[in-house]
Amino acid sequence: MDLDEIRAEALARIGASEEISSLEETRVYYLGKNGVITALLRGVGDVEPEARPAAGAAINATKDVIQETINRRRSELETEQMQSDLTSQTLDVSLPGRKGYSGSLHPVTQTLERIEEIFVGAGYDVVDGPEIEDEYHNFEALNIPRNHPARAMHDTFYLKNGLVLRTHTSPVQVRVMENRKPPIRVICPGRVYRRDSDLTHSPMFHQVEGLVVDRGINFGDLKGTVTEFIGRFFEQELEVRFRPSYFPFTEPSAEVDVMGPDGWREVMGCGMVHPNVLSMSGIDPEEYSGFAFGFGGDRLATLFFDVQDDKIGEALIVVIVNDSEGASNSQTFTLTVNAVNDPPVLSDIVDQETLEDTPLIIQLSADDVDGDVLYFSAESSSPEDISVSVIG
Repeated sequence: MDLDEIRAEALARIGASEEISSLEETRVYYLGKNGVITALLRGVGDVEPEARPAAGAAINATKDVIQETINRRRSELETEQMQSDLTSQTLDVSLPGRKGYSGSLHPVTQTLERIEEIFVGAGYDVVDGPEIEDEYHNFEALNIPRNHPARAMHDTFYLKNGLVLRTHTSPVQVRVMENRKPPIRVICPGRVYRRDSDLTHSPMFHQVEGLVVDRGINFGDLKGTVTEFIGRFFEQELEVRFRPSYFPFTEPSAEVDVMGPDGWREVMGCGMVHPNVLSMSGIDPEEYSGFAFGFGGDRLATLFFDVQDDKIGEALIVVIVNDSEGASNSQTFTLTVNAVNDPPVLSDIVDQETLEDTPLIIQLSADDVDGDVLYFSAESSSPEDISVSVIG
């Protein structure tokens, strides 16, 4: 086969190649280590000396034509492949990109910000203070004597240096009164710490306390402030009641309840600042009076956001009922203990007719939940409400 035939055959095979892989096979066949053109170049040495230059030049010219044709065809196939990929993998650039979510603030943080916004709008200052306090500001300056239960080791976190983790934000109020002259209108939000850890308490929680000191402040001002705040916070008019109570740093003192779908719910404590507290802070109680209030930010968050699923655990309850003739029957059900709502009522879970004429009061401790099986017995008697209470 002469060079012209080899070149014609090679160009035909190159033109017929529809894939880069088949084109590569053609290149190897003609230009590879053992290819047709390579073999011809090796055979130049066998040609007559005077004909070698012409023979070598002709073979190299054919080689160059084949290589250039292969390169051109490779470029064409790569372009065709790119167009095919673009067509089959079309990207709609008009489609909006995936939105990135940065999360949101914790419900308690949202609640604290909401509280601050309401009181700042009413002319209050927001004041912060140390979370590690001395006993004077945490207790004594608030009219809490050394023998008061709140100062016991089992209620307060004491540090080795004699300081304490503050049990309320009231020390911030004392520091404000020590460093400011009336009129004073402040709220003091922040974390507080107590040795409480059960279904409804945490060793760390958030508290907001408020303080107003000025001439002529009376309990009517306190009631108006608290009632207005509750209405603004819950964005509706709620029935509010004040129950007499006791706090060592206020006199008189009261607990504040609001009426909800399930009855009265306690939301805060309040009272008129005790004269001893004013005196110890350098304010003349004969000239000035004031009121204070305090509430848990976590508690208001659960009420405002209607948290219903803060489940602590479940217990399988087996109720054994003995009738007047000594026969027994049992009813098995699962009780879910909830840390936010009031203790669940058994009759809401079990068909009342199943346990008719059966008085039954069940007490659960924190250790009784989360998969344990509990057994309770009750003698038949007059019908009573069946209820469950949770004890720490």
